[in-house]
Amino acid sequence: MVHLYSALTAAMAAFTCFGEVASVPLEEMLRGLTPKARNVLKRATPVAPHFVLYSDAYVSSEPTVSDISGFNVFALSFLVEYGAADQAQEWEELTASQRSSILSEYQAAGISLIVSLFGSTETPTSSGYDPIDTANTMAAWVIEYGLQGDFAAFDAGTGSAEQWLGNFTTQLRTQLPQGQYILTHAPVAPWFSPNYWGGGGYLWVDSVVGSMIDWYNVQFYNQGTTEYTTCDGLLYNSSTAWPQSALFQIADSGISLNKLVIGKPATSAQATNGYIDPSLLASCVSSAYASGWNAGVMVWEYPYAGSSWIATVRGDTWPMPTTTTSATPTSTSTSTPGTCTGVAAWSAGEAYTGGAEVTYDGYLWTASWWTEDDTPGGSAGVWVNDGACTSTSIGTTSISTTPTSTSIISTSTSTTPTSTSTTLTTPGTTCAGVAGWTTGVAYTGGDEVTYGGYLWAASWWTENDTPGGTAGVWVNDGACTSTATAPPKHRALLAPIVTSAPAL
Repeated sequence: MVHLYSALTAAMAAFTCFGEVASVPLEEMLRGLTPKARNVLKRATPVAPHFVLYSDAYVSSEPTVSDISGFNVFALSFLVEYGAADQAQEWEELTASQRSSILSEYQAAGISLIVSLFGSTETPTSSGYDPIDTANTMAAWVIEYGLQGDFAAFDAGTGSAEQWLGNFTTQLRTQLPQGQYILTHAPVAPWFSPNYWGGGGYLWVDSVVGSMIDWYNVQFYNQGTTEYTTCDGLLYNSSTAWPQSALFQIADSGISLNKLVIGKPATSAQATNGYIDPSLLASCVSSAYASGWNAGVMVWEYPYAGSSWIATVRGDTWPMPTTTTSATPTSTSTSTPGTCTGVAAWSAGEAYTGGAEVTYDGYLWTASWWTEDDTPGGSAGVWVNDGACTSTSIGTTSISTTPTSTSIISTSTSTTPTSTSTTLTTPGTTCAGVAGWTTGVAYTGGDEVTYGGYLWAASWWTENDTPGGTAGVWVNDGACTSTATAPPKHRALLAPIVTSAPAL
């Protein structure tokens, strides 16, 4: 499958760059939540670090979660002025069920799937694209096809491009509200050089619409053979060719440091210049982190960069979670007549969140994570069969192995309508006074939360990793009540993405 990312070319000085905006719909996540939880989630925006992987090269299908483990954003390229192309077109041509299945898999793993806008041959400003109409059209596509993504255009540097980009971004935010959609831009580093661009460049853009942009995926490549190829040049001291455009120099010009994601090509073949070895990049990242930066890393492109590449770059700065093995809950269930009473039948086209129950073909089913159009018992594997609606129920046994512990979550035996329960974990009062897990909140090792009726403890620093999810960061310390049920997974908040820029 070919992947898309958004790019904009600058007519001035034959300067080309990719910019983009990534957005994430949250309405599905809001269903079934309390009013307070809805308000918290709607206000939430992704917090650094961001690990963004672009994909434009042809591949036969989307990568598996294990292929891109360590990233939290995956970008399909492109959505262009005339419509979807490359991977955006491939996505458009999938069935709704196929798209839902892919989104469910990625989101359960905490990976955002987004789309990039514009290609390197497009010049929105000089081509006369109307910023309002273009933003409306692209936002409508994002909403219709369930992805998130837009672009940042810079097509001259004389003032007209900056104004166009400001109008475009403002209109995108009108259609894709902040807190419900994530929007990022991907400028090349020199666009932040002060007193260089007649119209102010990206320093002007940030001053006008920066509050609407969640972060910048800055492309530190394709700007000259020796530009940004050492840690000093990348982080602290750019050359005189592009003054004040190293990471911390950009921050000194007034751009929020933790909105500046470092973008690099995966190999020397993926860009004209600017490549540095992943091990050296890891050293640069470590130095920047020690100096107070925590924004994250973007790379162009998959499949040349994958889980091993990002593991090297993250290094000891953001260690990859130790591989976690989680046994699929096994259950023998038969339920007495009435077990399915009051449970609605599964309906195609309806969205369900983790923990939702339905009846289908005479059986009771529970959703493991967010799903839509995935038939219970189908190949997506999202629905757990809780037994026939006319037999007797024996609960579930689930064993989960984390990097630091092996724990038997729960074993329960129940007969409806009355039940007897035996639990190996501490029930009841253990959850008193413990706050519920919240998307967008950072937790450190040892922090406790409640989620899905269970008490969970963080093994290390984490954010946006759902308790019970594949990251394996949360240890299940037992049910909060005497009745144990498997902790439901919820749809993860999507994050934005980035792209690479062509050579000067």
